[in-house]
Amino acid sequence: MCRRILTIIITLIHPMLAFAGESKNPDAAGVEFFEKKIRPVLAEHCYQCHSADAKKNKKLKAGLLLDTRADLLKGGDNGPAIVAGKVSEGTLLKALRHTDDTKMPPKGKLPATIIADFEAWVRMGAPDPRVGNAPTVVKEIDWDKARAFWAFQPPVKSPLPQVKDTGWPIRDIDHFILAELEKRQLKPVGPAAKRDLLRRATFGLTGLPPTPEEIDAFLKDDSPTALANVIDRLLASPHYGERWARYWLDVSRYAEDKALAFANTRAHAYRYRDWVVDALNRDMPYDRFVRLQLAGDLISDPEPNMAVKLTGLGFQGLGAEYHRGSVAAQVIADELDDRIDTLTRGLLGLTVACARCHDHKYDPIPTRDYYSLAAAYNGSNLDIRPLSDAQSVERFRTWDKKFKAAEAQLKMAEKKKKDPKVPDSTQKEIDAFKAKLDRLRKEAPPPLPMAHVISGGGTAMRVNIRGNVERLGEPAPPGYLRILSALPPGEAPGVRVTDAKPAKFTRLELADAIASPKNPLTARVIVNRVWHYHFGRGIVGTPSNFGQLGDRPTHPELLDTLAVRFMENGWSLRWIHREIMLSRVYQLSSAGVPKNIEADPENQYLWRHTPRRLDFESWRDTWLAVAGRLDRAIGGPSLDLNKADNTRRTLYAKISRVEPNALLVLFDFPDANVTSDRRSVTTVPQQQLFALNSEFTIQTAKAFANRLEKLSPREEERIGLAFRLAYGREPSDAEKRSSTEFLRDAKTARPTDRLTALEQFAQAILASNEFQWVD
Repeated sequence: MCRRILTIIITLIHPMLAFAGESKNPDAAGVEFFEKKIRPVLAEHCYQCHSADAKKNKKLKAGLLLDTRADLLKGGDNGPAIVAGKVSEGTLLKALRHTDDTKMPPKGKLPATIIADFEAWVRMGAPDPRVGNAPTVVKEIDWDKARAFWAFQPPVKSPLPQVKDTGWPIRDIDHFILAELEKRQLKPVGPAAKRDLLRRATFGLTGLPPTPEEIDAFLKDDSPTALANVIDRLLASPHYGERWARYWLDVSRYAEDKALAFANTRAHAYRYRDWVVDALNRDMPYDRFVRLQLAGDLISDPEPNMAVKLTGLGFQGLGAEYHRGSVAAQVIADELDDRIDTLTRGLLGLTVACARCHDHKYDPIPTRDYYSLAAAYNGSNLDIRPLSDAQSVERFRTWDKKFKAAEAQLKMAEKKKKDPKVPDSTQKEIDAFKAKLDRLRKEAPPPLPMAHVISGGGTAMRVNIRGNVERLGEPAPPGYLRILSALPPGEAPGVRVTDAKPAKFTRLELADAIASPKNPLTARVIVNRVWHYHFGRGIVGTPSNFGQLGDRPTHPELLDTLAVRFMENGWSLRWIHREIMLSRVYQLSSAGVPKNIEADPENQYLWRHTPRRLDFESWRDTWLAVAGRLDRAIGGPSLDLNKADNTRRTLYAKISRVEPNALLVLFDFPDANVTSDRRSVTTVPQQQLFALNSEFTIQTAKAFANRLEKLSPREEERIGLAFRLAYGREPSDAEKRSSTEFLRDAKTARPTDRLTALEQFAQAILASNEFQWVD
């Protein structure tokens, strides 16, 4: 059976397979890893004996310098300290592991997690930005010079650039795109076919395929508003919120456990996921979306629905939570770091967590600012709170108190009855208590809906020297990042100090600072994320890093103009979707042009639409939708993805930090322990083996075949219907012939066959390459 299915899959193969390696920026990610995980350890434990300063002071040991990458590769008296990519070679890892005669640091072995970080760093090629001589320490930041960097300048609307082909642009976006193309002598390709455009828009906004009826209606609609009508319909669909919530959940590192090494599920986590879906479906203004997730419990407004006001706090309320044990201070510091990292990468596009142990080496973020900002979460707690009004909560708690008291009385009476010295009247008491419990059960108010939230915070901190919680340095006045602050001249930017005692910096003040229209980053970052998911690459190619190590914007004036207009249009995400999707550049064909490919192989300047492979969630959901198995219910508790009869959208799968689902990992689902801005795209044999052999795909293929049988009495009609349902198009003559031959051959049963001929054909259609690509 597998050979026959593979044969037809090859026949139906999509010409865009060559694009299966969607690129990330490994160098930037590696350098980021070095700055956060490796450099602080070297500074804390190694430089005293293995640095240029140690050599200058005649304290250098074993002739080993660790100041630069070249020094590490060269090594000392005993050979190279590291061999990039090889964790079994080099003296450094051996010394850290204490497996050799040399044991470093000499005062004691470092924690296993730190050693694992060094191993991971060497395995990835030991990325290290330190070149040449040991870096000079910069004592003061020139704030005026630092604010000249593009990302720290307020975004401004630019006039539309002049273009030669004045008839090409249909939206403001197109003027900016075409101007850059003309500057580089790149000519955009023609428009996409209507069928391709509808599939692109439908998958893009809902993660599901268009139905044959929707395709037919769009192909027949020749009005100038045909696409606009489709976009409005898709944005009004509840499935829009499901699709785009998944992207936000990647950023917020959503999971349903605490990151401990034992069972620690968070039973109400799904409410935050559903809150995000609902907020997007209601087009909640993005600035309010941010405020509620950071400080919904502190906001004073007339919102009567406590679920709306509090559930968004799961953004941090569902973050990492570790076992305190005997190292409580260190654990608290690690939890704070997780919150700061998620907050600043996700909302601001800055790697502020790199400043936990040392001043940021590239961006104007001193260590003091890290602890000033962290004050917003210092002293906070992760709690579970009811989402009902005060009256409902009080009614439930009163009932619960009575019920528990009756239960305790019943247990006491039953215990007394076992004592032979107690009179028989005890049975009457037992009967009375049981009757009372029965009555209370009937009177029970509805259970209180609960959500995981964060509470408290705002307490001032002191700098942890080199990230060490036991080495406290100067006070860090609570406040916002100085590089993003704009206070009157003479005041320290971003820091508020009182003579009496350190000021507090609450989560509400943090939320107001981030969601402010004066913040130069917030609108830019979210607009860039939306652009990234529509085109496969953001205007800034590193969506969570707008700093010096991040990519520069390919179209800076366009990004700024969209950011300003986004705010002017009420921070509406639906507005930015429409603005992008109604542009001519979004509607371009995915056809390749050799000259353009040679000049711009990554399509950074958007001379065409880059073909996109569906992520796993959309791919699995489309299997279910095409087969007629998809349960389209919105929201509710998460389910086990491994169960073949789970027909909910993949969004509703249980997500674990401790035990990541193997199937999700196989298909490039991000690590829920950290905020994620992009999906890696891999192509490995196990993915196709899943499509061929898993119980899920077998059951879905059977359902698809059953659907074809019910809807079409003749074989030829079934072939055409299969193509329309799966690919949104009619089969070619060659495809009709190969499909007919396949079905004829498959009717000769073999001992290994698990499926009928039509079921095998259905599986081949679903497992083909075209099924998982969108042009």
